[in-house]
Amino acid sequence: MGGATDLPPGFHFFPSDEDLVVHFLRRKAANLPCRPDIIPTVLLQHYNPWELNGTALQAGNQWYFFSHAAQSRISPNGYWNPIGADETVTSSGCIVGLKKTLIFCTGEPSKGFKTNWIMHEYHLQDGGYNVSGSSTSSSSSSSRKSQRKRVHSSTESNNWVICRVFESSCGSQVSFHDEGTELSCLDEVFLSLDDYDEVSLPNN
Repeated sequence: MGGATDLPPGFHFFPSDEDLVVHFLRRKAANLPCRPDIIPTVLLQHYNPWELNGTALQAGNQWYFFSHAAQSRISPNGYWNPIGADETVTSSGCIVGLKKTLIFCTGEPSKGFKTNWIMHEYHLQDGGYNVSGSSTSSSSSSSRKSQRKRVHSSTESNNWVICRVFESSCGSQVSFHDEGTELSCLDEVFLSLDDYDEVSLPNN
């Protein structure tokens, strides 16, 4: 991963959902270099969200990192629980990815306590897109070999996700159960994405 000397003067990391999927996640999945190469890979199960400082890329009050999609979402002191419906990420009118929203809960799964920590987990859309961003037509006639290669590429690409973690401005902890996933402070989650003033690279 590149160091701070690779960054242009006055660098601010302020990526949109499209930027994260198209310019970072897609290249990571295709085993191509990301420039600037500043987002590290983090084993999510080894860290609580408040321990990401110095490990993930920090931009203001947010932390960014790559992870493996098949990884456990259980951390040392809790787990990440999905909330709400998945959102689509589009580029040039095409769906290129999905965004999942999760909340960190302390304690054991289904018996924990909600915290203010939120994670957006970005996935590539299943198949149909290449690294350059153009869509592939399912009706196009291609050889059996190229079809197998595309399926393999799609499987490999879906092993990676890119994550954005931040602490929302919600109030105190609340007991959490699987039956009640609605958050009283969910509206505030998306209002906390306004601090991008500083970028802190992970420790080497």
